[in-house]
Amino acid sequence: MIIADEMKYTKTHEWVKTDGIKCYVGLTDYAQIHLGQIVFVDLPEVGDELGAGDQFAEVESVKAVSEVYTPVSGTVEAINEELLDNPAALNDDAYSSWLVLIEMTDAAETESLMSPAEYNELCEKLDEEAVH
Repeated sequence: MIIADEMKYTKTHEWVKTDGIKCYVGLTDYAQIHLGQIVFVDLPEVGDELGAGDQFAEVESVKAVSEVYTPVSGTVEAINEELLDNPAALNDDAYSSWLVLIEMTDAAETESLMSPAEYNELCEKLDEEAVH
């Protein structure tokens, strides 16, 4: 499992990479490993307004359908259209296969996200609980 150092993370397994008041949001490597082969992605529309914690996408794998939540509030600036035709790209490289680009309404919201070390601890705990 890869945890990228330049990202922030959520407890629901999304990553965030900020660029000023804009941020890319995607699924973590942990999420794609546990989902299995991803076969379908449903993304929001450009221009959609999102609040932190809102569901904004669904990812369907051979195992399940999973909801994806936005870690920040803002407006969808772009979606990764490549995923509509090739959802398996999330399995190939979770950190380059972003889902949406959001222009944040409050960049300070990213301060409450998890650091790579905190996210790693969460994943280790979840894996340990799954064994027991």
